[in-house]
Amino acid sequence: MTILHLRRARTSLVLDARGPGLPRVVHWGGDVGDLDDDGLRQLTDATVPPVVPSSFDQPTVLSLLPEASAGWSGRPGLAGHRDGRDWSTSFRLDGVDVRDLGPDPSRLAAGGESVGVLPCDGGHGGPGAALLTVRASDPAAGLTLTTEITLDPHGLLTVRHRLRNDGDSGYELRELTPVLPVPAVATELLDLTGRWCRERSPQRHPWQHGAWVREGRHGRTGHDATLLLVAGTTGFGFGHGEVWAVHTAWSGDHVTFAERRPTGESTLGGGELLAPGEVRLGPGETYETPLLYAVWSDAGLDGLSDVLHTHLRARPGHPRSPRPVTLNVWEAVYFDHDLDRLRALADRAAQIGVERFVLDDGWFRGRRDDTAGLGDWYVDKGVWPDGLQPLIDHVTGRGLQFGLWVEPEMVNPDSDLFRAHPDWLLAVPGRLPPAWRHQQVLDLGRPEAYDYVRERLDTLLTDHPGIRYLKWDQNRDLTEAGHHGRPGVHGQTLAVYRLLDELRARHPGVEIESCSSGGARVDLAILARTDRVWASDCNDALERLSIQRWTGLLLPPELIGTHIGPHRSHTTNRVHDLRFRAASALFGHHGIEWDIASISAAEQTELAAWVTLHKRLRPLLHAGRVVRVDHPDPAVWAHGVVAGDKSRAVYAVARLTTSVTQVPGAVRLPGLDPGRRYRVRRVPGVPAPATIELSPPTWLAGGGVTLSGAALARVGVQLPALHPEQSLVLEVDAVD
Repeated sequence: MTILHLRRARTSLVLDARGPGLPRVVHWGGDVGDLDDDGLRQLTDATVPPVVPSSFDQPTVLSLLPEASAGWSGRPGLAGHRDGRDWSTSFRLDGVDVRDLGPDPSRLAAGGESVGVLPCDGGHGGPGAALLTVRASDPAAGLTLTTEITLDPHGLLTVRHRLRNDGDSGYELRELTPVLPVPAVATELLDLTGRWCRERSPQRHPWQHGAWVREGRHGRTGHDATLLLVAGTTGFGFGHGEVWAVHTAWSGDHVTFAERRPTGESTLGGGELLAPGEVRLGPGETYETPLLYAVWSDAGLDGLSDVLHTHLRARPGHPRSPRPVTLNVWEAVYFDHDLDRLRALADRAAQIGVERFVLDDGWFRGRRDDTAGLGDWYVDKGVWPDGLQPLIDHVTGRGLQFGLWVEPEMVNPDSDLFRAHPDWLLAVPGRLPPAWRHQQVLDLGRPEAYDYVRERLDTLLTDHPGIRYLKWDQNRDLTEAGHHGRPGVHGQTLAVYRLLDELRARHPGVEIESCSSGGARVDLAILARTDRVWASDCNDALERLSIQRWTGLLLPPELIGTHIGPHRSHTTNRVHDLRFRAASALFGHHGIEWDIASISAAEQTELAAWVTLHKRLRPLLHAGRVVRVDHPDPAVWAHGVVAGDKSRAVYAVARLTTSVTQVPGAVRLPGLDPGRRYRVRRVPGVPAPATIELSPPTWLAGGGVTLSGAALARVGVQLPALHPEQSLVLEVDAVD
C-alpha cells in the first residue's frame, strides 16, 4: 500500500504499510527530516532486520499488533479465543486512511502511490493533529481490527485498537495492547511506585533483556501506578537525554510494560488488564482499548512534561478561569460539623484571601464517623436541621465558592441503602469482599444502582445551585469485584466515566476533583472528566515536594491540588514552619487544609501574604513551562516555571536535609532566553527562610543580581546556607 510519515513538533512517526500484513513502525521519535518518496523507501528498507542463523527464513518485524503468525515471540498484542479456537491471528491489511485534523486540512499531502506524508513546517509548529486509521481483518478468525493513531501539534502520540467479533459465536478477549518500538540507544528505565501518603516514588534501573511489567490490580489507577514508564539514553535527567515514555489512560486494572528481546527489539506498551471472562464479545460486538499516550523528547524528562502539559492545556475542557485558592475543612473539623464553627472558618478564609470553601465528609445522613452512612446521600437533619443552605449562603455571601465532598461509588454496610439493597454490591455471590475503611463498592454496572446514585447527586446539585465544586473521593480498592457472577472492574470503570459525563452535562458549571485515598486515581482518562486531582492525603511539606514533583511529570501545576497543612502533619507527625509549608504548596492549585480559625494573628498575616503571592504569580505558575533542576547535591532540590515568552520565571530551591558539603554549590536556573538579561531576587512580601549563615551571599543581601539567561543556566547563583526543610523562592524578570 504505502509508507506513511507523520510529522509534528520535531516528532516523526514512520510506518511501512506496503506489505499484506499489519503496518510496521519504522520509527517513532525525533524528526527525520523532509524525506521524499525515495528517502522514505530507503529509510524503511535500511531498518529491516537481517535473517540470521537459527531463526525464521524471513525477517521478523514488529507490527502495530505483534502476532505469533509473523514470528513474534515476545508479549502478544492480542490474546483471546473462541472456545479454544481462533487463539492466533494473521491480520491482513484492508486499508489505511490518513488526514490532517487541523485548521487547514489541505495541508495533507500524498507522495504518489507508495508514500503518504503529513508535513509540518519543517517539523515545528504547524497544523493540528494528524489522524491515521488502519483497518485489517482475519476472516479465518472472524475478527476485524481498527487502529487509530494521532500525532498532535505538540508531538504527543496516541494509539488505540478496536477489535470487532465478526464470527457467529462469542470471542473471549484476554488482552489487546498497543505497542510501540524504542531504539536500542534507550538503555535505562524509570517509572513510579508508591503507597498511601507516599505516592509517585521514582525507581530507575538498567533496561536489560526480558519484560519489566507493571500491573495495577486495584480496580483503580492505584497509589503505586507507574504514571509514566520512561525509557532513555544512559544518564538522562530532567534537562538532558533522549527519552521515550508511555502512559496508559485507564482508571481500572491496567498494565504498562517495557520489553527487550534477545532478537534485538525493544518495546513500550500498555492497556487494560482483563480478568478471565471479563470481556466476552458477542457476534458483532466491539472492544476498544484505553488510549496509550506516547511521547518523545531529546530534552530529558522536562521535555516530556512540556509536550504533555501543552497537550492538556490545549484541551477544550481544560480549566480556563484562575484556579481558586481553596480551603478544605477536613483537617480543621473532621466529622464535627457545627454551623457556627464553619461560619467562623469561612469568615477567616475570606480575610486571608481564600476563594473556595469545601465542606468535607460528614454532612449526610448517619455519618458521624467513617463506619456508617455512605450511600445515604441526604443531608443529615440531625446535624443540619435547616439543611446546607445556611452555610452555603454564608460562604457565598463572603464572596467564596462553595464545594462539597462526596464518595458516590461506595456504601457502608451500616447504611439505609445497604440494608435495602444488599445485592447492589460489586462482589462475588455469597460473600462480601474484605472490608476497607468499613466500606464496600456499589456495582454501578447495575442500572438500578447507577440510577440511584445519579439521581441523588443530580438532585443534590439541583436543589443547591450554590455548590460549584465536588471533591469526588473513592477510598478503597475494588477487591473481588464481581458483577452478576463475572469480573466487574471493566464495567465499573466505564460506569464511573458515564456517571461523571452525565453529571457534567447536566451541571456544566460544577467543577470536580478526582480524589481517591489521595492520589490513587491519577490518569488521563479520569482527567478528561475532572478539573484537578488530589495528589496525596499527606500534607507534610517535605513529602509533598517529592509527590508533587513526580505527579508533575504528567500533569501541569494547575491540575494538582497543593495545600498548606497544619504545622504538625497528621500523617507523619513531622513539624514544619509556615514558610516551608507555604513554599511547598505555592506552585500547584493552591489551597489550605488547616484550622485557620485557631491560628495566631501573626500566622494569619503571614498566611495571607503567601496567598497574595500565589495569586500574583498564578498566571505564570498555571501557564508557563515547568523546569526541574539536575543538581548534583541530593539534599538540594530546585524547580521552577518559566513564562512562554521567557520574560519572567519563578523558582523554588529547597534544602531537604543536611549535606556532606558545608555550603551547596551554585544552583542553575534553566529555561530562560540565553540572550536576555534577567534580574534575580528573593520574592518580596513573605518571610525569608531560616539559614545557618553568618552573612548571606552578596547578591542576595544586595537585593538581587542581573545576569544573562546563559549565565543563569550554565553558572547559576550561590545559595544561602539554608537549614534543612527550608525553601528559598526566587523571582526572575527580564530587564531588556
